[in-house]
Amino acid sequence: MATELVTDSARAEVLRRIRAAKGGTANAEAARAGWGAVERRYRRESTRSRDVILELLVDRLQDYDARVVRALHIDVRAVAARMLEERKAKRMVVPRGLASEWLPDGVEFVVDEEIPAAELDRVDGVMTGATLAIAETGTVVLQNVAGQGRRAATLVPDYHLCVVRVEDVVETVPEAMGRLQATAELATTFVSGPSATADIEMTRIKGVHGPRFLDIILVG
Repeated sequence: MATELVTDSARAEVLRRIRAAKGGTANAEAARAGWGAVERRYRRESTRSRDVILELLVDRLQDYDARVVRALHIDVRAVAARMLEERKAKRMVVPRGLASEWLPDGVEFVVDEEIPAAELDRVDGVMTGATLAIAETGTVVLQNVAGQGRRAATLVPDYHLCVVRVEDVVETVPEAMGRLQATAELATTFVSGPSATADIEMTRIKGVHGPRFLDIILVG
């Protein structure tokens, strides 16, 4: 407890000195008030039609090398079965609370009960829902809630099948931030396509920080 108090005090002092050195106020409350008064002229609402927004999301995701399939609610199970078969996925991790009507027969679904990372690495993939998706950036947002689960379960397996509802698709990042404000304390992951990175020689490597393969079922 004493260590935490010292750490918090030291952090506050460092931030105070940074603000003062930059010519701003050294008072945290005044600094927050000043930040709140900054005029924000960026666009906060959608300007495109619903169909165009969905087309934009699909285009962005595909550009990032994700596979996207549109489906009606009643067809999710059949579409998931086909995608899992194509990926040769026979054993999938699912979070507690994922809609059972989405899960096809012929696949073993293991509910994540704090499964160790080594075991998560041995399954064929993970299947989840999503909190929302951002069309402009081609981003799917996951939170630690029922149907989406904890971060480790969606980052360790090599393959992720994610179901996104069209009503949860927004056009802009500010819209997404507005929706996420009420659950900002939850662990949140932003996924823009399969995980990939490049070294100094620009050699692209997939699967470094998350799944190498991402499939999206866009429902509605």
